[in-house]
Amino acid sequence: MKVYEFKGFANPARVRIALHEKGLFDEVEFVHVDVPGGEHRTPEFLAKNPSGVVPVLELADGTQISESTAITEYLDHAAGEPTLTGKGAKERAYIHMRQRKIEAGLLEAISHYFHHATEGLGPQNYAHKNKEWGEYQKTVVLKTMKAMDEYLAKNAYLAGGEFSVADITGMAGFAFCDFVKVETPAELTHLNAWKQKVFSRPSASVAA
Repeated sequence: MKVYEFKGFANPARVRIALHEKGLFDEVEFVHVDVPGGEHRTPEFLAKNPSGVVPVLELADGTQISESTAITEYLDHAAGEPTLTGKGAKERAYIHMRQRKIEAGLLEAISHYFHHATEGLGPQNYAHKNKEWGEYQKTVVLKTMKAMDEYLAKNAYLAGGEFSVADITGMAGFAFCDFVKVETPAELTHLNAWKQKVFSRPSASVAA
């Protein structure tokens, strides 16, 4: 397998963590894509992913899978334990729901803040920026952090009692928050304890 990525970016980090958790990390060739330099907009890369974003998983038979959650879904079914996306209809749906709430409220929101309210990746990578929208997204991030803290007051992880793809998305989101200097409020004690726990996992070391 090959993974086309820019190491350190949030979505490639999600795939790296999933690969490590599934014991597949050493079975993958990582291919660097110079996103700040615009390589993701070249015809060669767009042939792999017309959306022009990383990561992309390429299988041995040439199949190309983009979107971090789709890649994680594949990896989860391609290997055995531990399960990251759930077992059975109810558990799978619940984890998917929890993952999506964190993806939208934390990871996507902090990304919008970065791209719209800061210099982002530089002017060459933007056709339009809306600073007011970006600043609003920062408030979404803080609201989501509070909701996560409330959930973690009653649950060990972000989708119940076991580590899952929801936690991986949360890890990527908080790494992005650290990068753009949006701090987790100290009073969110359950959330801060969860951060310490998940970032102590061996898989966290391969994401940065």
